[in-house]
Amino acid sequence: MKLHTLRTTTTDPHDRGREIGTRYADQVRDVSARYLAHFAVLGIPETTVRDIVARSHDALRDWYPGLAEESDAIAGAAGIEPWQVAAVGARTEVLAAAPPGKGECTTAVYAPPAGGPPETIQTWDWHDSLTPDGLLLALVTGTGRRVKLFTEFGTAAKIGVNDAGLGLHFNILRHCSDGATGGVPVHAVARRVLEEATTVAEARDIVASATLSASTVLTVASYQGGHAEAASIEMSPSGIAVVRPDDDGWVVHTNHFLDAGLADGDAGIPESASVERYLHARAARGHMTGRSAPERAAAFCGGDGAAAVVCVHADASQPGHEQWSTLLTVSLDIPGFALAYRAGNPDTAAREGLDQF
Repeated sequence: MKLHTLRTTTTDPHDRGREIGTRYADQVRDVSARYLAHFAVLGIPETTVRDIVARSHDALRDWYPGLAEESDAIAGAAGIEPWQVAAVGARTEVLAAAPPGKGECTTAVYAPPAGGPPETIQTWDWHDSLTPDGLLLALVTGTGRRVKLFTEFGTAAKIGVNDAGLGLHFNILRHCSDGATGGVPVHAVARRVLEEATTVAEARDIVASATLSASTVLTVASYQGGHAEAASIEMSPSGIAVVRPDDDGWVVHTNHFLDAGLADGDAGIPESASVERYLHARAARGHMTGRSAPERAAAFCGGDGAAAVVCVHADASQPGHEQWSTLLTVSLDIPGFALAYRAGNPDTAAREGLDQF
């Protein structure tokens, strides 16, 4: 995956979208076409895709209209129809109409009980055939809040930090209440948290205000007055739950629900190795405490190195839509308002180091 970097100072959502769509028109068109083809391969008819996208976009316009304006402006500048960009922005909502996949992400966040900044790491596991390009975006909101994030071209946000001392990681979930009703895009929920929240409680309230049709977990960490706070906010159409760190300060999340109530409706599949990755990360957490980002990545892998279960490798014998790999490793420097990142898995990040954004 090639990472592109944009630092924009415009505070108007339409102007920001036009800037993104103009500068990255080729990438926007390419990613949109790849996702629409992916949906077709998964057996989701275009009429269903367009219906879900229309409902999601309407829900977004009602809930956080600036992001709908930004998406439409990206499409206009890139020369494609608004629904085609909105389909990438609502890709999780569209994918709720298909069977769950067998890949995805692992997140571990440490909020030191005795004080000090959070320490975080996440892998992003996805199809490299869908995301040959990714975006590192620095923006300023209308209220002057500064945000830095990683995302795909067309989605609102995935992983990021703001200058109020809050950071966010993102993992997909599947729940029996998911459906094709087209709720607020979960990536837009992540973006609004980054733009508006300063605490875990504020993030939780933002999540609770959105009507959803797909499930996700946002693991949020904040750092205020020398004290760190963290929690995983599990979100589904049937409700949300807040999963707090263990007594040692660590909260770990993969792709299954941890809240007892929501776990009853978990619709993930064993092939995702979510439980195995979760147990691996929990076992590694003590070795990750108090480490630099590259050291944390090495400890995340443990003695297995690149063969660790948190380093996902594509199976070239499978068709493209069944090939999953770890495309990105990210650690958040919340007091430093930065993302430390490396395209590739944690073993690569440990050996080659991480760049700062």
